[in-house]
Amino acid sequence: MADNSNVTLPSAADSRPAPPWLTVRRGAAPLVLSIPHSGLEIPQQIEQTLRSGWLARCDTDWYVERLYDFATDLDATIVRTGLSRTVIDVNRDPSGRSLYPGQATTELCPTMSFDGDPLYQPGTQPSPEQIAARTGAYFRPYHDALAAELTRLTSLYGQVVLYDCHSIRSRIPRLFAGDLPHLNLGTNSGASCAAKLREQIVRVCAESAFTHVVDGRFKGGYITRHYGRPTEGVHALQMELACRAYLHERPGAVHPHDWPPPYDAEHAQPLRGVLRRILEACLALV
Repeated sequence: MADNSNVTLPSAADSRPAPPWLTVRRGAAPLVLSIPHSGLEIPQQIEQTLRSGWLARCDTDWYVERLYDFATDLDATIVRTGLSRTVIDVNRDPSGRSLYPGQATTELCPTMSFDGDPLYQPGTQPSPEQIAARTGAYFRPYHDALAAELTRLTSLYGQVVLYDCHSIRSRIPRLFAGDLPHLNLGTNSGASCAAKLREQIVRVCAESAFTHVVDGRFKGGYITRHYGRPTEGVHALQMELACRAYLHERPGAVHPHDWPPPYDAEHAQPLRGVLRRILEACLALV
C-alpha cells in the first residue's frame, strides 16, 4: 500500500474540466448524492493485469445510479464516477489507513475481492508509484467535484446534506456474519450529521417494511467521515443497501452466469419509495 499521507485534496476553486468518467449533475437543492462505486470502466492498461474482468467488477454497487434516479426530481446534485472501484476506491482514506481496524475491508486500490479472491495476475499488483498515480488521476478529481458542490451549496443555504449511496451483497462471510439488514445507515457513530437528521432517517427506516441498523457494520466510509462536519453546515451520511432489498438476489456464492441479476424496476419500487422519503427528510433539515 502506498503511503499517500501527504495527499491534500484540491480546493473547490480548482476549475480544471471534469474527466470523461466523472459525471456531475448540478442541482439547486441543498442535497448532494455521491455515487462512488457503481462504475464499470477499467482502463485497458489496468484491465490487462487483472485475473478476470467479471471478478474485478463483481463488487460493484449494482444499479445504484438507477435506484436513485428520482433524485433529479428533488433537484439534488449528483456526483458519480464511471470507474470501477477496482481502479481506485474513492471512498477509502488516501493515506491507506483502514476505516475499520481489525476487520476485513478493502484497500485504496483493491487487490482482492470482498470474498478474498485475488484480483490481479501474479506480480502485477499496483506498486506504490502506480497507486500514487491513480490517486492523482482518479481520486482527486472525484473529491474536487464533491468539494466544489458542497462549497457552492453551503454558500447558498448555510447547510447541505451529503448522502453517500452504496449497496452490497446481503451475505459476505469474510466481511460480516449472517445476512446484512436491508438498510444500513452510517453516520460515523453520530459525528457526521445532526442528531435530528439521524433521528428522522431512522424513523423513516423503522416505519418501512425493511430491516435497518444504524452505525452497525458500516458506519460510513472516507466520504462520510471526511466531509461530515455538522457544526460547519455539512451533514454527511452513508446508506449501504443489502442487494436483496431491490434485486432478485439468490443466497450463496455468485458466479459470472448469475451475478448481477437484471434490474427489475417493479421489484425495486418499494425500496425506491423509502429512499425518496429519506431524501425528503434530508431536505427538510435545511
